[in-house]
Amino acid sequence: MTVVLERFPLGPQWPTIDPFLFVAHHDDAYPVGDGQLRPAVPLTGRTIGSDFSGRDGWSMYHGSGVPGFPQHPHRGFETVTYVRQGLVDHSDSMGATARYGRGDTQWMTAGRGIQHAEMFPLVDDAGPNPLELFQIWVNLPAADKMVEPYFTMFWDHHTPRVVHKDDDGRAAEVTVIAGRLGDAEPPAPPPNSWAARAESDLAIWHVKLEAGASFTLPEPSGGTPDNPTLRMLYVFEGEGIELAAGTAADRPTDRLSGGEGGLLAPGIAVDLRALDRGNGIGTEALLMQGRPIGEPVARYGPFVMNTEAEINQAFADYRDTEFGGWPWADPAPDHGSDPTRFALHADGHRETAD
Repeated sequence: MTVVLERFPLGPQWPTIDPFLFVAHHDDAYPVGDGQLRPAVPLTGRTIGSDFSGRDGWSMYHGSGVPGFPQHPHRGFETVTYVRQGLVDHSDSMGATARYGRGDTQWMTAGRGIQHAEMFPLVDDAGPNPLELFQIWVNLPAADKMVEPYFTMFWDHHTPRVVHKDDDGRAAEVTVIAGRLGDAEPPAPPPNSWAARAESDLAIWHVKLEAGASFTLPEPSGGTPDNPTLRMLYVFEGEGIELAAGTAADRPTDRLSGGEGGLLAPGIAVDLRALDRGNGIGTEALLMQGRPIGEPVARYGPFVMNTEAEINQAFADYRDTEFGGWPWADPAPDHGSDPTRFALHADGHRETAD
């Protein structure tokens, strides 16, 4: 048995498996803010409007003042945005807004069509404004591609974390964003999500291991030999992980280095152990698991459907309706200098992270 079936370097875009479409890891060391949520440094040498340079450790992306991604459309899939550091300002064509981050996750079903903006406000005028987030695109089955748009918030204090310490006090911590892990059950995904179906066996876990610490990925609860649950492990930080399968004395082992990802063998529990090189550096990884939807995928830019004809129809619908229009005066709205995290839904319901 081979524990890692395929391996790959973690470049600008990470390989994914059905039902996942895309995963981006943004890790930007933004500088001090200028009092208007913008970088208080010159933007010379950046291609404003399309800056993915990573210059000085950060990018403006499609922002021209505040960094981020101004008004843009989606149809046919979901975005899961897990923010470890910094803040994100969300605005959408339903009239909803949110400011979230610092451990929060937003799960948005684009469905039949939505426009939204995701801006990264630099609220600290006295020090740096680091931002780190993962955005994961999850496909929708054909039956749910044209549902009404919807989003839900998983605030940091509602997000379960499983902590395990070994006999030497070395800690493993798993943030459970999706998919039950033992007794830890995260908030429910949107009702029309593939993740809301029990047979999806979908999980998203952030695994943080101190040097030498161990954690066992349990055997997937679903899947069949003909349609097994699949797992990808992305080792995005640290020295690396040793992986072992089964319980036999001569059980197979493998290794993923920092900056490397791999497709794991299906249907088995896998023991993870962070490499310990004596420098105290631990390892972090993102685990994405799911049973494939198994339908044709046609995608072009912000639209993901099942056929090319449906993609063409998505463009036609967007030209005709703008997916409800854009109710904001600015294509890149921000929510001011108050760092309070909140969500104002289209029905007027307001919630805060406190």
